[in-house]
Amino acid sequence: MKKQSLIILLVSLLAMMSTKMEEHPIELFKQYMVGDFDNSHQIAQERRDGKQIHPYAKHINRRAEAKIKNLPDKVNGFYILEESYYKYEGQDTIVKPYLFFFEQLPNQKIRLHALQLPKDIPVKDIRNNNPALSFDYLTLQASPTFKPADYTQTERGFYVKAPNLFPGGSFTLEETIGKVQLEVMETLIRDGKQITPYNTPLIYDRLER
Repeated sequence: MKKQSLIILLVSLLAMMSTKMEEHPIELFKQYMVGDFDNSHQIAQERRDGKQIHPYAKHINRRAEAKIKNLPDKVNGFYILEESYYKYEGQDTIVKPYLFFFEQLPNQKIRLHALQLPKDIPVKDIRNNNPALSFDYLTLQASPTFKPADYTQTERGFYVKAPNLFPGGSFTLEETIGKVQLEVMETLIRDGKQITPYNTPLIYDRLER
């Protein structure tokens, strides 16, 4: 009887382990994506080394489903409104908001979809803390310049490399999303010349809220 009970216990433990191994990583990906991040530590180190290479940059990432009307009851993924701010020394802050959909794929990968922001909403109003901000699911369209790209889980987090060609140039996103840090390299090339003024990634650290 004891032997039978032990067998049942072992079978149950193996089933639990198997279920855990098969869980889709998108839940962990959500935890990594949502939050506030900036590269102030990177900038401080560059200044100590005698030369600032990267702009100061900050991301404010929040789930965006509550800001999307006519959203279906079930979507195979989640939305993020990303507020991006970039500040080069001696220049005004550049504000770049983005709306992303992260799709859960059956092969343990996560697909990034970039969506067009409505042209009738001023950039200054596209903020997570704007209670009046609203998007309509029925009119949202995919970005014509950024094709979907897949994140793969690695030992360091989630990695994606997404090259995009357009007439006269290219834009490549290479990114690793970790538990407490984001590494983001965006390379823009136009007419054979690299427009991005640096060749190494921005290193964002998660900020305490």
